[in-house]
Amino acid sequence: MSGTLALGISGSPSSPSRTRALIDHALNALAAQGWETDVIDLAALPADALLARREDADMTAAIERVSEAKMLVVGTPVYRATYTALLKTIFDLMPQDYLVGKVAVLIATGAAPGHMLAIDHGLRPLIASLQGVSASTGIYALPGDFTDDGAPGPELAAKVESAVAEAVGLAT
Repeated sequence: MSGTLALGISGSPSSPSRTRALIDHALNALAAQGWETDVIDLAALPADALLARREDADMTAAIERVSEAKMLVVGTPVYRATYTALLKTIFDLMPQDYLVGKVAVLIATGAAPGHMLAIDHGLRPLIASLQGVSASTGIYALPGDFTDDGAPGPELAAKVESAVAEAVGLAT
C-alpha cells in the first residue's frame, strides 16, 4: 500500500517503553509491506495542549496526522486496569466521527495477565466511539514476553505481525 499512512500512537509516559517497542515492531512490519509509517509520542506533546487548555502547533499537527492515516497502531501501558489518561486525551480532542474509514491495531502492555481485558473493555470501545474499526486480534504483552534488551520475543513478534496482517486485510 505504497503511500498509505499507518500511524502509531504511543500512550506511554515512559521512553523507552515496551509499548513503544511493540508499536515500532508493528510499524516496521507495515513499512516492509510498503506503508508509509509515522508515530506520535504523546508524552512529547505539551500537557496544556493535550488537556485543551491552549492551542499548540505540534498538537494540531498530531490531530491532523491522525486524519491522514488509513491505519492506526494504538499502544498503551495498562494502569489501574485501563489505558493511560495520556492516550485518552488525544482521542477526547477528536470529533465524533474522526476515525471513519480507519482500522486500528490495539496494543497494551501490563504486569498482570488479568489486565488483558483492557483491550476489549477500554481500547476497542474507544476506537468504536469515534467510528473506527479495530482488528479482532489485540496484543497484550507481559514483561516475560520481551527479550532482555526490551525487544518483543519471537512469539509476541509473531502475534503482532498476525494482527498487522489482519488489519491490512481490513484496510484494503
